[in-house]
Amino acid sequence: MSGDRGASGPGGQGSSDDREFSADRRPPAGGGALSDRLVRRRLLALTPRTRTTAVLVTAAVLLGAAGTVGQALALARLLGEVFTGRGPTATAVTWVAAAVVARGLAGWVRAAAAQRAASGIKLELRTGLLGAAARRSAYDAQDRRTGEISTLLTRGLDALDPYLVGYLPQMPVAALVPPAVLAAMLLHDPLAATILLVTLPLIPVFGALVGLHTRDATARQWAALAHLGGHFLDALRGLPTLRTFGRADAQEGIVAEVADTHRRATLRTLRITFLSTLVLDTVATLSLALIAVPVGLRLLHGSLDLTTALTVLLLAPEAYLPLRALGSQFHAGTEGTTTAREAFGLLDEAAGTGTAPAAPESVLGPAPGRPPRIRFENVTVRLPGRPEPVLHDVSFTVEPGERVALTGPSGAGKSTLLALLLGLVRPDGGRILVGGRDLGSLDPEAWRRTVAWVPQRPYLFDGSVADNIRLGAPAWA
Repeated sequence: MSGDRGASGPGGQGSSDDREFSADRRPPAGGGALSDRLVRRRLLALTPRTRTTAVLVTAAVLLGAAGTVGQALALARLLGEVFTGRGPTATAVTWVAAAVVARGLAGWVRAAAAQRAASGIKLELRTGLLGAAARRSAYDAQDRRTGEISTLLTRGLDALDPYLVGYLPQMPVAALVPPAVLAAMLLHDPLAATILLVTLPLIPVFGALVGLHTRDATARQWAALAHLGGHFLDALRGLPTLRTFGRADAQEGIVAEVADTHRRATLRTLRITFLSTLVLDTVATLSLALIAVPVGLRLLHGSLDLTTALTVLLLAPEAYLPLRALGSQFHAGTEGTTTAREAFGLLDEAAGTGTAPAAPESVLGPAPGRPPRIRFENVTVRLPGRPEPVLHDVSFTVEPGERVALTGPSGAGKSTLLALLLGLVRPDGGRILVGGRDLGSLDPEAWRRTVAWVPQRPYLFDGSVADNIRLGAPAWA
């Protein structure tokens, strides 16, 4: 039996020794998407050291918050002593040095723990994706071309670093440091603390509004990049065929058009990112001005001492900085969440669509000797993202010794039917009988040892032809 690469299936039944089948192809459809919160939970669940990492990051954040407040208080006291002519005391200098060391140590521990966890998560995710891609046959992955999966495994997973190392560790910082700073300011200047309490929520509000547009733009950018990588690799793989039929020049224009689409999507994302930076910087600057101007006026009128004024002016930026950094890290990590969503979608499809044979009811393969009779009975196959089955109610019989040719245009589904017979794809309806037994009840490895199959594009590994043949029959080595 032979066939071309396809996406649908044949139908009908014949009685001659040399028969032909053909079918048409159904259009694809889109699928759903995971929420950002679910993506985050699933990413963190991939590493066995999640609890240890969370403890280290939380401890580092608490130490950093204490160092931030302590540094501002100690530095304000030190500067107050210098400006009042009393000179810096050893105690103030020691506290400033200790606070700086504490903040540096906290930042290093947080970054190291996050980097280690990110490496483990990417390793687990890449391993799972490789396994899922290996379990999915080419016939079961028509909506995910090889180039797109390759882009996801390389450039896509590398985009997780800003999200795992930058954005996620910044979330507890943004949650703990501003309240600590607000509490310290409340003890020293309730009026400034009130202004801070009113203006502080403006940064996450504006950041969320702009972030919604950034997420959509980044999703479009990633889709364009995946399409570009997939189309370019497919064009390279099919270049000999394109040159044979004189279609190589046409592909140049198509690749240029796809690349231009990705360029426009990237520039659109950058424009939104720069706009977000401008908005957040403007809000933070105006908020600081609302605090700094009254503090300066009160200091001139003598209603506020210098040390308290310096404390407020040093603490106020530290309250806005974590939220401002969280907004920046969000934009840097948006591509990571997009690629993680794509990766989990591939893993879910591989785990839930029956692309791998179920546990066999019997470990016995077909009876040796005479070739078995093969019968397809009302076989139906559905693929993810397609509203209708690609094979519907297919029935035919192949008698022992009979030669059957599957004919039809590229994409007609001939290889889908061969994949069913090889056990690479399981039917969603109907059954395939081999020698009177259901193919799903046979041991897949035992069955494949009785089948000779030459794919559309055979691949020879390094070594002799005999070495390549032994890959399918290790007992002959």
